[in-house]
Amino acid sequence: MARLYTTATRSDGGDDEGAGPGAGEDRAKPRWRDRIGRWRRGWIVAGFALVLALLLLLHSRIPNQIGNLGSLTQTFLPWFGLAIPVLAACAALRRSATAVIAVLVPSLVWLDLFGGLVVDKTGGDDGLMVVSHNVDADNDDPAATARDLAASGADLIALQELPQDEQSTYEEGLAEAYPHHSVLGTVGLWSRYPLKDAEPVDIGMGWTRAMRATVDSPEGEVAAYVAHLPSVRVQFRAGFTAGQRDDAADLLGHAIAEEPVARTVLLGDLNGTMNDGALAPLTSQLRSTQGAAGAGFGFSWPAGFPMARIDHILVRDLEPVSSWTLPATGSDHRPVAARVGF
Repeated sequence: MARLYTTATRSDGGDDEGAGPGAGEDRAKPRWRDRIGRWRRGWIVAGFALVLALLLLLHSRIPNQIGNLGSLTQTFLPWFGLAIPVLAACAALRRSATAVIAVLVPSLVWLDLFGGLVVDKTGGDDGLMVVSHNVDADNDDPAATARDLAASGADLIALQELPQDEQSTYEEGLAEAYPHHSVLGTVGLWSRYPLKDAEPVDIGMGWTRAMRATVDSPEGEVAAYVAHLPSVRVQFRAGFTAGQRDDAADLLGHAIAEEPVARTVLLGDLNGTMNDGALAPLTSQLRSTQGAAGAGFGFSWPAGFPMARIDHILVRDLEPVSSWTLPATGSDHRPVAARVGF
C-alpha cells in the first residue's frame, strides 16, 4: 500500500519540515536571552560611570600631597561632565540597562554640583558695578583695553599684572571716567568715588601683587581688595605647582579676616577656581558673585577659548545682584563684572 505524506507549508512559502515540538521554544530563547543580556552586558561602561561619580562626589578628598592632584582636578572639574554623554552613548550601543542606570549616577552628581550655575540668576541693574581684569603684561594694545574698560560703565575697576612701563597708559585711558585711583606694585584700583587708606597687602611674593583701599561710596564704606595670586603650572615631574599660590591665599585670607570694614569685596586673578579647596581661606569667608548671581560658568581664561574661571569677584556683607563676563580685550584673560547691592 502506498503511503501518503503531507508537507506543511509555512506562511512565508518555506517548508516547515523538521519542525518538531520544541522548535517554537528554540525561536523564543533568543528573546529571553536578549532581555537577560541587557542586564548582564555593559559592566565595563557601568564601572567607568561609577568611578566618574565617585571622582565628582569626592573631589575634595583627592589629596594634594602628590603633585597637587586635588587642585588640578578641581580646576577643571566641570569639564569631567563631558564624559557623561560619551558613557551614555556607549551604554546605548551595548544595549545595556545596567550601564544606562549607572550613567544616571554621575549625571545626578554633576547636576547637584553645577546645575545651579547653569540657571540664570542675574538680577537687575541696581547696585555698585565692579570689574576685575588681568590686563596681561604682554598686552599689545593697552590703550584699547583701557578704553574698553572705561566703556563698561563700572563704578570700580581693579587691574592686575600692570607693567610699570604701561601704567601711565591705563591712567590716561581711565582718568576721565575714574578721577580716583591708586596703583601699588602691579595692581591698581580705579574708582568713581573717593579712595582712602590705600596700602599694600603682603602675600609673600617679595613685591606688591595685592592691595586694599577703602571706597567711600554713596551707600557707605567698602573695603576693596585687589589681588593677583602666584601663577600655577603643570609640569611633568612636579605636577601642578600651586604651593606658592596656596601660601599667598592663606596670607590674603588672614588679612581679609582682620579687615575692620564689614562690607568687603575682593577682585582679582586668584589662579584657581571656586572648586579648589586650596582657596578655602578665601572662599570660607567670601561669596562668589558668579555662583550667587551669574548665568553659566563665567569662564575667564584663556581669553580665546575660556576653560576655567580663575578671575573672581568675591564679597562679604554685600548682596550679589548680577555677575557676567565682559568681551575679550588684548589680554589673555577676559574681564569679569558684577553688580552688588547694599
